[in-house]
Amino acid sequence: MSILRVSRMGHPVLRRPAAPVDQARIADPNLQRLVDDMIETMVDYEGIGLAAPQVFHSLRLIVLGDPEADDEEGSIPLTVLFNPEFTAMSEERSAGWEGCLSIPDVRGVASRAVEVEVRGLGRDGQPVEFVARDFFARVLQHEVDHLDGVLFLDRMDDLRTLTYLDEYQRYWLSEDEE
Repeated sequence: MSILRVSRMGHPVLRRPAAPVDQARIADPNLQRLVDDMIETMVDYEGIGLAAPQVFHSLRLIVLGDPEADDEEGSIPLTVLFNPEFTAMSEERSAGWEGCLSIPDVRGVASRAVEVEVRGLGRDGQPVEFVARDFFARVLQHEVDHLDGVLFLDRMDDLRTLTYLDEYQRYWLSEDEE
């Protein structure tokens, strides 16, 4: 496995829609190696999600979660999805702080659906469907946005919340934890 270079805001790969992955191609060893490399990269960069365009592959593939997650509340299990789609389960939305490996050291508040129904193909190429709520739903929506060429900055209602990580930790983190 390898740690991959992460594309940064401004690179065209982050702003174009990614190509769907043919179900028959998912078992390809090169594509499975990409999944492994993306997981290793996400962990190394201390992220909670990563989309293929962020590692210069314009494919509809995301990885998210914690490879060592247990069943504790709030943890996101390691999830690999090809061609993911989601539908908001209600009109309920929540504003929350987000960051992005492609926009290092920056945070901002974006509004997302609180609960989404998710469909896609799992790592084995088989259809999967589940419901994600709260933080899991936020991360999933953030990563699917990458597949459509959308960054979390595009989802911000108020750019006045845009802040560097140091200032977020100094002034906003304790408020966010309440």
